[in-house]
Amino acid sequence: MMGHRALACRCLDAALMLLLWGCGAPQPSGGLRVGLVTPGSISDAAWNSGAYRGLLQIRDSLHVPVSQVEARTPADQEDALRNYAAQGYRLVFAHGFEFQDAAERVSRQYPNTIIIVTSGVRAAGNVAPLVFRLDEASYLCGMVAGGLTRSNVIGFVGGIELPPIKAAYEGWVRGALAVNPKVQSRLIYLNNFDDAAAGREAALALIRVGADMLHHNADAAGLGVFQAAKETPGVYVFGANADQSALAPDRVVGSAVIDLPRAFLLVAREVQSGKFRPRVESFGLASGVVRYQPNPALDNLVASALKARVRAAAESIAAGTLRPVAPATEVAASAAR
Repeated sequence: MMGHRALACRCLDAALMLLLWGCGAPQPSGGLRVGLVTPGSISDAAWNSGAYRGLLQIRDSLHVPVSQVEARTPADQEDALRNYAAQGYRLVFAHGFEFQDAAERVSRQYPNTIIIVTSGVRAAGNVAPLVFRLDEASYLCGMVAGGLTRSNVIGFVGGIELPPIKAAYEGWVRGALAVNPKVQSRLIYLNNFDDAAAGREAALALIRVGADMLHHNADAAGLGVFQAAKETPGVYVFGANADQSALAPDRVVGSAVIDLPRAFLLVAREVQSGKFRPRVESFGLASGVVRYQPNPALDNLVASALKARVRAAAESIAAGTLRPVAPATEVAASAAR
């Protein structure tokens, strides 16, 4: 848990970073400055690191000053957003579903700051969500897992039971069942996004009940899932939020990817040009921002017929003729069998 003192230190660190970039001096009111508040470490090789890459791409492409702070608790997250708004930042990315309410409270006090809530749920004032339908890519991961599993048991490790993570899990299960009706699914939530040791133990627990295909949406805690797979012969894993094949090149079959830098830059360009209007912006497979990324090193594991089915499913999802998320009752029933 990070208190106000720790947050103040991180804000000081961010200010020092701006100085190093030659951007430490206060900017004119019309100048674009962009802030990012992440709920976890930018070294997680997934959700938060992708957002940080997006921030740097904004800096390098638009030549504007940027800053990032980490805030884990709801109080610290709201304070971080308010600090950016009070400093005159025109655009702030609040990186996660959990920021929605805090962003709306801050926006009412600072209506000139645009706050983008990634995986948010509604537009309100100058608060706008970017919705990433990662379940569409997780569905394709599930299809591959359903075709490869030898035990007919697949496992999923989630960080916290938030709607976007629940949707990704449901897509994973439904994709597997589309290929292999015998599949049984097992699910563990960690109730945190930071504990890699807990992620490893959860993955090992899933392996002990027979899971040989693993997926996750657990940010830094998900790093433990890759470790567990590397320790266990015959177990493979699918990455989330980024191409995570480098974490275990001989065990990662593919990843459900969100191209956060591309999405962030699209928004920042609109804000810089004065054309941005708050709205719900949703990205799925059709946008190219969300995609399934196979690992070329393990391409030989996946049969040509299965690859063809995955491509056809991706086209149907993009066209809107295939729903990747099953009704909650259907997923619950399949997971309990």
